[in-house]
Amino acid sequence: MFETQEEIPEIRERLHRVGITNLRTIARINWKGKLYTFIPTFEITIDVPEEKKGIHMSRLVESITETMSEAVEEEVKEAHTSLEELGLAIIHRLEQKHPHKRAEIWVKTQLIMERQTPASKKVSLEAYDVEVGVIKELKNVEKVLKVTVIGNTACPHAMANNQGKTHIQRAIATLEIRTNYGEEIALEDMIDLVESSFSSPTYTLLKTIDENAVVQNMYSNPKFVEDVAREIIFKAKQKFKGRIHVKVVSHESIHRHDVIAETWY
Repeated sequence: MFETQEEIPEIRERLHRVGITNLRTIARINWKGKLYTFIPTFEITIDVPEEKKGIHMSRLVESITETMSEAVEEEVKEAHTSLEELGLAIIHRLEQKHPHKRAEIWVKTQLIMERQTPASKKVSLEAYDVEVGVIKELKNVEKVLKVTVIGNTACPHAMANNQGKTHIQRAIATLEIRTNYGEEIALEDMIDLVESSFSSPTYTLLKTIDENAVVQNMYSNPKFVEDVAREIIFKAKQKFKGRIHVKVVSHESIHRHDVIAETWY
């Protein structure tokens, strides 16, 4: 048996990320006494040194996949305090079986939050896309937290030039924060911050009186997509520590194109 993966490659370049992606399992998180259950998608990678030609394909399945899957399966049996804490625990397990200098784990899932409709005060369950990354290089550990939130905007330009009438559209905003692992930031707080920056939030459940309230709120709070992006970055700088990235896309109702505003700090 020739282990060609252990040979020196013709082109000696370090590979920063080799591993598995689209691994789905179950995770339980106990955040401040409230239990959340997720079915997330994991991506787990390690670096490969320049003197190694590649990963053993059989070990990619038997070692990396099984090790990572085993780590995930064992870790998720108990509720962790956060998705990033679960990710770091898996990386620590991986260190025992795979020598490396750098490891990453990315977790994509949906966070379900209860919202109250603006007029009828009914409970509406809303799903938000979230992503958490943990990056460990030697002893340095950082994390990336990302939330995507849907809201509405009413155009102030059309309102000013059309006797108070305007067009409205759905907007999608993403807030991403890259920070030290020890910095405590709740995904729920990030979602609340973004959602409060639209002309109005959106809801899955709306009675007629709620629809009226949403429209009235939008007309009393018209915003460009630029206004939404500016408000999110301004609030985030006051509340969170780290590198901040904001992206807002407005799906225009009267144009055939969309509008984008993006900024970072």
